[in-house]
Amino acid sequence: MNVEEIGPRMAGDRLMYHRAVRVDEPRSWLFVSGHEARDDDGAITHRGDMAGQIRLTLRRLGETVAEAGMTMANVVQIRVFTTDLAECKAHYAVLMDGLAEVHCRPTSVLAEVSALSDPAMLIEIEAVAVR
Repeated sequence: MNVEEIGPRMAGDRLMYHRAVRVDEPRSWLFVSGHEARDDDGAITHRGDMAGQIRLTLRRLGETVAEAGMTMANVVQIRVFTTDLAECKAHYAVLMDGLAEVHCRPTSVLAEVSALSDPAMLIEIEAVAVR
């Protein structure tokens, strides 16, 4: 499989996102449902704490990707939904740093929505991975 990163958009020396990622001849695709900051019992945690919800959401996303036999480096696209765009952007470095730590360099979208499935949720992230 060959992965080509097209049109990287940088903020200083930090990758923000790619305009596109071309994947030739993948063997496997993984479509990952939206993940959120839930504890092991299914309750939303880090209420009112965007940075905390971002960190846990990324951890949960990574766990699901690993369960499917892939790594976060296989993630080529994420979609980030938030109920508070200004707050999310204020903590966007948490997301970027978290992705960089696991060598995840996806295309992405960041969108504000009026509500998520639980009123305590500030953020939800879905993904596509290939290998």
